[in-house]
Amino acid sequence: MMNQTLTMPTPEALDALREAVRTEMSPGRFEHTAAVEEMAARLSSLYCPEKEPILRAAALLHDLTKEKKASEQEALCESLGIALSPTDRLSPKTHHAKTAAALIPTVFPSFAHEEVISAVRYHTTGRADMTLGEKIIYLADYIDESRTFPDCVALRVCFWSAHPEIMEMEERLDFLDKVILLSFDMTIRALLSEGAPISPDTVSARNSLLCAKAKRKI
Repeated sequence: MMNQTLTMPTPEALDALREAVRTEMSPGRFEHTAAVEEMAARLSSLYCPEKEPILRAAALLHDLTKEKKASEQEALCESLGIALSPTDRLSPKTHHAKTAAALIPTVFPSFAHEEVISAVRYHTTGRADMTLGEKIIYLADYIDESRTFPDCVALRVCFWSAHPEIMEMEERLDFLDKVILLSFDMTIRALLSEGAPISPDTVSARNSLLCAKAKRKI
């Protein structure tokens, strides 16, 4: 059950969560998780500083089940009542977002808030009409400092070299959408080159951003 009245996590609560998550991951996976947390904090400072503790929590939880094998992910989906479409079954790398989000209310009930769960759930694929928190965790996972993939490095440089900190908020929000849209294009190109399926959520997310961009021009 989601906790709709989550109090803002305290530094002590986040410290405890960080240590609990550390025990669930390999050192390499935790290094990435910690880097996503720091990037989420940096992005929060630009867009919604009041939500930083919540988004730190989401960042810490986003890869909770990432290291489980595909067969374990499918079994976990079945036990949690998560339906997998044929496309989902061909995209096992996206399963961890679903299973991690579904486990939060049971494993970490004090962090089972809608904003935390949704940010974890859509941090890999995105979705139509993403919330600001979802966008921040999605982007933080893409451009954190531990990422060395060429597309991730290029997107990180693209974002910070534009100096969003000096933009007015409306321009800054538009820029966030522009960068996330670029990330979807990168992801889709990579999946096409691999002959892999594209999540319908990613297609919907991209189309949603394009529609919002078109409306702003009217």
